[in-house]
Formats: sequence, structure tokens, C-alpha cells
Amino acid sequence: MTWHVEIDPLQCMASGSCAAVAPDLFTLDGTHARPLRELIDEDERALDAADVCPAVAITVRDGEKVIGPRP
Repeated sequence: MTWHVEIDPLQCMASGSCAAVAPDLFTLDGTHARPLRELIDEDERALDAADVCPAVAITVRDGEKVIGPRP
């Protein structure tokens, strides 16, 4: 199964928390973070990054279902 990871550039404040949690999934790119790949294999660290994002800018989807950030 693959997940779709996206970061809303209007919400992202480039705190770097996502890149700290999962440096092989996220990177800081100037004034925003971005996923290194939008489609990834299931990886709990993507959900962890979405959970710790202070701007709640990361969305992880499994198909059409939003699975991250977790409630």
C-alpha cells in the first residue's frame, strides 16, 4: 500500500520538525518543508511527522482517507 504525503506551503512555517523526525521523507527547501516523494510506502514516521508539525501543515492520505495527522 502507498500513502500520499503533502505539505501545505501556506501553512508550513519551516520548523524542521518533519525533517528531524524523518529526514529521508522530508527536507527543508528554502522557507518551507517539502516531502522528498509524494507517494511513499506505508511509514509510521510520516504520521509522526504530521503529528508533531506545529503548523499542522502535513497531510498523509491512504487512498482518499486522511490518516495523518492523527486526532
